[in-house]
Order: sequence, then structure tokens, then C-alpha cells
Amino acid sequence: MLKLSSISLIALAAATPAFAETTAGDGERGDIVVTASGIEQPRDEVGQAITIIDADTIEKRQTVDIVDLLATTPGVRFSRTGSTGSVAGISLRGAETTQTLVLIDGVKVNDPSGIGDGYDFGHLLTGNISRIEVLRGSNSVVHGSQAIGGVVSLMTATPAEGFAAKASAEYGYSDTVNAKADVSGTAGAISGGIGGAYFRTDGISSAAGGTEKDGYKNFAGNARLKVAFSDALSLDLRGYYINADLDYDSFFGAPADSPDVAKLDQYVGYAGLNIGLFDGNFTNRAAVTWMRNERDYYFVRGTAPDYGYSGTNLRFEYQGVVTPVTQAKLIFGYEHERPDYDFFGFGSTDSQQANIDSVYALGIVQPFTGLSVTGGIRHDDHSQFGGATTLGANANYSPNDGATNIRLSYGEGFKAPSLYQLYDAFSGNATLRPERSKSYDFGIDQNLADGRALISLTAFLRNTTDQINYDNATFTYGNIDRTRAKGVEATLALRPVDALNVTASYSYIDARDRSGRPAFDAKRLPRRAEHAVSVSADYDWSFGLSTGATLTLVGDSFDNAANTVRLDGYALAGLRASFPVGGHFEIYGRVDNLFDAEYATAAGYGTYGRAAYGGVRARF
Repeated sequence: MLKLSSISLIALAAATPAFAETTAGDGERGDIVVTASGIEQPRDEVGQAITIIDADTIEKRQTVDIVDLLATTPGVRFSRTGSTGSVAGISLRGAETTQTLVLIDGVKVNDPSGIGDGYDFGHLLTGNISRIEVLRGSNSVVHGSQAIGGVVSLMTATPAEGFAAKASAEYGYSDTVNAKADVSGTAGAISGGIGGAYFRTDGISSAAGGTEKDGYKNFAGNARLKVAFSDALSLDLRGYYINADLDYDSFFGAPADSPDVAKLDQYVGYAGLNIGLFDGNFTNRAAVTWMRNERDYYFVRGTAPDYGYSGTNLRFEYQGVVTPVTQAKLIFGYEHERPDYDFFGFGSTDSQQANIDSVYALGIVQPFTGLSVTGGIRHDDHSQFGGATTLGANANYSPNDGATNIRLSYGEGFKAPSLYQLYDAFSGNATLRPERSKSYDFGIDQNLADGRALISLTAFLRNTTDQINYDNATFTYGNIDRTRAKGVEATLALRPVDALNVTASYSYIDARDRSGRPAFDAKRLPRRAEHAVSVSADYDWSFGLSTGATLTLVGDSFDNAANTVRLDGYALAGLRASFPVGGHFEIYGRVDNLFDAEYATAAGYGTYGRAAYGGVRARF
């Protein structure tokens, strides 16, 4: 059992106050964020807490699972039910995993066929992902349903100028193979790129007490094409695809060895037209996006699927941005969304769909130097439950040209009931109302030593009402929960010399049930540890060698809402290194869970012990 002492946590909080963490090496793009308002903004215009994980950090860390990378950022908690590829969920600031909105290259990928429209991060590997933005706090004005805890936005690389190609391959523990490659380039008005990533492993037993390994295969492909017909008119096409095959252990009852298999095909597409008018002072974006998840489950491999789900989300988006003067922007838009799902199995079939129409407007003004204020409103009309209106506002003030930033944020969120919760033949409830939240932030960021040190602190509070849960009294879903989450997030970024980068984060999250139900009221929400600390350091030696280490400490939590099943805290350490060979090649390797710690993020499910991997990269 890991006990984080109050003294050490207070000391770390004082030394590493948190913010929208900037990771060293992000270059010019590190000063630009997209998730706050849906358009590119300098981060000193934003009053919300946003973490950026850039391509350099992803490469240096050598992390395979996106959830393991996200776990090193403040405010993030995760759970995974076994081997790589198993179901994994991300909680932001103590919210439900279904209250995290997920975007891939700007496309909403939350699964309409899931029980709560959540996104399964288990199949999302780092592959050719080159940038991640994590926005913490409710932000439904910009992103609509599900952005109660926040937003995780993942992006593939933009095409290179001229021509570029990259490839890597690695091998390691449990006969694991991980390979990826991409090429991109620009020729005149056309730019584009294509990439692919392949992963396979014998894995571990997903059941903690199991003896058989649960293997996994994953292929991910991505493509981009942009055609600039003129300076004012361009076509933007993007695509992402995942094919996965997972052996897993039965979750009907206590996890135990079984021959169960799950297969996934995930399709993501974006087609957009960008038009600039009046010398760029009125920009327009019209796009169609499409996401489809097909999930089939087999009790025995080689047989016909025993049951399965498919979920599709077709969206039309229009966004306009008017810049009447340099100090002001008006963002407005319309969206139409049609989620649907199909189910087969156990002698029955089901098919449902809904329609959601949304309008929103957002204003960004800079009344004087150093102050940026944003405010907006959104209305969503759902074909089942009617309308939901959300508000949001934030401000960022710097009295000294960016050395100090003081941030304030208020955001409202809502989450529409899922199609399963509304229409399932056994437990659906067509009278469900949307979940609602109100989120408050206050933060301060301080640059020191000519930008070689950044310390930041954010305090937050979120109240959620009408949260949907299964009602054991009626045997249907109901708006029976209320929750509250409060805490602090801290980040430190140091670069004492050019060769050394150190980042540290700490977050305290007090997330509790406020439903009034005697068995659960005031209890901590499950799988959400109060304390988590992560420290990473990387050093580039003069002769080319790069070395690094990450230490992550997570406090105790509970696996169930009644707080009767405890998950002990844990500490994980990892080492990594890389070394260039010639002008185009690099060898690298890492050891995960260096001290072979035993731990669990979900009761009854296994986790990896000490594991080593090595590989080679090539760049042209």
C-alpha cells in the first residue's frame, strides 16, 4: 500500500503549481491551442487549463498506450481491465469516463453504441499520433454533449514541407512487436501524408489470477490531403482507421481465464471546405464528419460472433469566424448530429437513432493589453428530450507581457442520455434528462529565469446534477446521481540547461457522491485516487545519447461506489534511452515498471510487471 504523506504533497504543491502544462520542445505550435474555442489561439488568450503533449515528448517517452501517456498529466485518472487492448477509460478531474469528449483529427469519436457513449481508449495506441491536447473543465459551449469532465483531442502530424519519411520498429517483453511508418510532403498547392502502425503481443492474463496470456493485435492507419485552390479556398480531407483483435477474460462475474475474443473496426473521416472572405476577416468552415465503431464478441475464436454492436455518428458542422478588429473575434456555428446504434445477440436485435441540432456563439475580446476575455452560449435540441442551453466564460490576464498569467474560468456542461440508456428493451428509460454540470477554475502561471522555469497552480470545483445511473429500485436507468469534485492541479517545467528537461505534475481530486442515497452519499467515486504525482526527466548528452526516467505515484482508491473494495496505491518507475547511428538512424530502448510493482487499476484484473523493449528509428 502506498501512502503519500501530507508533508511531501504540500511541499510538491508549493513547488509545482499547475496549469495548462507546456512540454519542452513544442516549438512555435506549443503556444497555440485549439480545444478551448475550436479555433487556433495563442494560449495566453485562454483562461482554461490545457495540457499539451507534443510529438517530441511522445517520441522521447516511447509510450505505447495513450492512457499511460495521459496518466502523467495533472487531473487524469485511468482504469484498464487487463492486457494491452483491454477496455480503458479516462476520467478528467473525477468525472465519469463517459463524460470525457474525445476527438481524433477534429472528429468526435465517442461511441454511440456504448452504454454511456464513452470512448474505449484501450485500442488507441500512440502509433502516428503527434500531438495531444487535454482540456480540463466543462466546455459544452464549444464541444456540445459529453464535455463535462473535459476534452481529449488527438492529432496526427501535419504534412511536411517538401518530403519527409519516418519509420520505427521495436521488439520486447511477451513477444511484442511494434512498428510504424509514415510519409508526407507538399508540392505546390497540394499537401498530404499517409501512415500506418502495427502492434502485436502475447500480452498477459487479463484476469489477475489467470494463467493464460491474452494476446492482442492492432493496426492503425491515417491519411491527410489538403488542396489549396487559392489563398482563400481549400479542401481538407482526413481519415483514421483502427482494426483490433483482442483475447480477453470473461467479465460475466469475477474475471477468470476464458477463450473470449473481441474484434473492433473503427472508421473516422473528415471532409471540410475552408473559405476566407474580406481579406481573411470572415473565415468559414463547412465539414462533414463520420465515425463508425463495429464491435463483435465471440465466446470461442473461429466461430460466428455471439453478439455485437455498431455505432455511427454522422455530423455536419459549420463554423464562421468574424474579426471586425484585431482585438475582437466572433465565433458562431451550427451543427447537426445523427448518432445511431445497432445490436444483435442473445436472440434479439435492436436499432435506434437520434437527431441533435446545435447553434452556438462565442466572443473573444482583448479590451486592453494583457487581458483576454471569452464568453459564449450554446443551445442543443435533441429529438428525444428537447433542448439544453449551456453558458461559458473565461479570462486570462497578464500584467507583465506573459511572464505571469492569471486565469479564471466558468464552464457549463451537459451530456445527452445515450441511445442505450434511452431505448434498451430491458433497462432503457425514454424520459431521461441530460446530465448537467457547472465548473469553476482559478489559476496562476509564472515564468521564471528567462523562461527556463514555469510553475503553475489551478484550483477547481465542479458540481454535476441529474447524472444517469442504473436504478435498482426500478431496474431502469434514471437521473439519480449528483456528484461534486474539487481539488488542485500543479505543474512544474524546468530547463536549467539546454540539455536537461524536467516536468512534474501533482493533482489532488476529491470526487464524491452527493446523491443522498444512504449507501453511497459522501463516498468517494470509484477508481478515482485522490492523489497522483508524476515526474519525468530527460537529458541529452554531448555525444548524442539521450536518457530519461519517469516516476508515477498514485494513491489509494476504491473499486466500487460503496467504497468496500479498496485499490491500493502504487509507484511505477521507467527508464529509457536512445542513441543516433549515422545521420538517419537511432536505436532506443526502455524498461517499464522497473521495480516490478504489483498493482491494479480495476479489481480482479492483471497489470504488467517489469518489461523491457528495444528498437530502431529511421528518418529521411
